[in-house]
Amino acid sequence: MAERALRIYAGPRARRHIEQHGLRPQDISVVPGAAGGPKGLVLGPLDRFLFGDWLARSHQPVHLVGASIGAWRMATACLDDPVPAFERLARDYIAQDYEVEPGRRTPSARHVSERFAQNLQAFYGGRVAQVLGHPRYRLHIVTSHGRHVLAREHRIRTPLGYLGAYLSNGLHRRALGGWLERVVFSSGPDPEALSLPFDDRDLPTRQVHLTGENFFPALQASCSIPFVLQAVHDIPGAPPGAYWDGGITDYHLHLDYAAAHPQGLVLYPHFQKAVVPGWLDKAWRWRHGATAFLDNTIVLAPDPAWVHGLPNGKLPDRTDFTRYGADLAARTRAWTRAVDASAQLADEFAAWAERGDPGRVEAL
Repeated sequence: MAERALRIYAGPRARRHIEQHGLRPQDISVVPGAAGGPKGLVLGPLDRFLFGDWLARSHQPVHLVGASIGAWRMATACLDDPVPAFERLARDYIAQDYEVEPGRRTPSARHVSERFAQNLQAFYGGRVAQVLGHPRYRLHIVTSHGRHVLAREHRIRTPLGYLGAYLSNGLHRRALGGWLERVVFSSGPDPEALSLPFDDRDLPTRQVHLTGENFFPALQASCSIPFVLQAVHDIPGAPPGAYWDGGITDYHLHLDYAAAHPQGLVLYPHFQKAVVPGWLDKAWRWRHGATAFLDNTIVLAPDPAWVHGLPNGKLPDRTDFTRYGADLAARTRAWTRAVDASAQLADEFAAWAERGDPGRVEAL
């Protein structure tokens, strides 16, 4: 028998629901998409099944919350025909390649930003109205907006600002709000009726209406890793200043869904069990455990033992750009093999959802 690929974890409220009712598409109120760069590639087959088949069997509104590659994934789910769109997303992400200027070891942030902007335009060009006008899905793109010394990108102030943010966050996560605030760009037909699918009192938060004018800069900002890409400045309709990767404030979107959606469930395709609050929390292991925020959350994640069978014994990640260097063909082969293998995640979820076996569900 082939080794199981999928682990299913759930908060206490979600586990009780599964024990009593199983899991049905109409139970889902929120789907988050984490930051994490190439790791998100292994979720492509799950995305295709969830948005192309399983959730399509229901009719309720669903909030899609994404940061960085998760924002790209959740925006793709809002396209008219998501299955081929997710297939293209994987191909385009795997094929990305950047030139390294003479005398440099890595591509310049300017070059990566320019190339990434071109990729987003090529992917969503002519289709933004589909994303914004989806009849059921409300898209929420999470960005990190600089405050005070981080209000503008600068070659000296920005590194100093992120050092201050790191040290402050190490003392208390709420202290991060002195340096960065969460700005969420949300779709919806009525800008006066926007609502967030989570309680936002953990960090300073603003919500902005997502429109055709700010869609591309908001999505690029959500993916703009500091020092790897340039910040995006002065997004239309939003507070002025510099915007960076949404994963800085909300790496894995460990948000208070339970308070905002006491009846619905959160279905979270993720690449690991831990839902880390912010990118600067990666080193603080004691912040990686589940909290009451996730009481109604179901996490679908690859089994670590299964991950060991992937190329290099791990999920695709940004270190592969260094590992393979200029050998694009080798990186493409490794990432494509990982994506192909991850079809097992979707197959196992489809089979489990059909049976609703609570015995496979572990505590989150």
